[in-house]
Amino acid sequence: MAKSETAAVKDPATKGKLKLIIVIVLALLLAIGASVGATWFFMHSAQSKPAEAADAAPVGKQPAIFEPMAPAFVANYNQNGRQRYMQVSITMLGRNQADLEALKVHMPVIRNNLVMLFSGQDFATLATPVGQEMLRQKATASVQEVAQKELGKVVIEQLLFTNFVLQ
Repeated sequence: MAKSETAAVKDPATKGKLKLIIVIVLALLLAIGASVGATWFFMHSAQSKPAEAADAAPVGKQPAIFEPMAPAFVANYNQNGRQRYMQVSITMLGRNQADLEALKVHMPVIRNNLVMLFSGQDFATLATPVGQEMLRQKATASVQEVAQKELGKVVIEQLLFTNFVLQ
């Protein structure tokens, strides 16, 4: 019985299959290594490109800084004898973090002005995209006015409505 097992190992067909398995395993290892190497190369080169792009950015315009105004604004108003509600989430767009921090001191005045502006709106106007854009521009002007009065410069470029719900 031992002689038959030894004869089976020495069979040329078995040696050919063994070599084929070894070649396939080596090919798979080579493919996996190439894949890992290519991934590392592309990830490494992608990380260095943003640094180069930041160096090439124009000096005059700083990157945008988005500062959310939390909590969301909720205003109510009467429309044809019916109580209506509006909820607006706002994010300020500015370019200088120090100026945005200085503006936060005046946030109670800004929030008051915005609530008064929102509660004086007409539901039919706010139901249209044009009316919403006009309200956004009025709100932006209101905040810029407070910033100009208190800080002596316009701190924010825009107010962005990130959530707008009418009921």
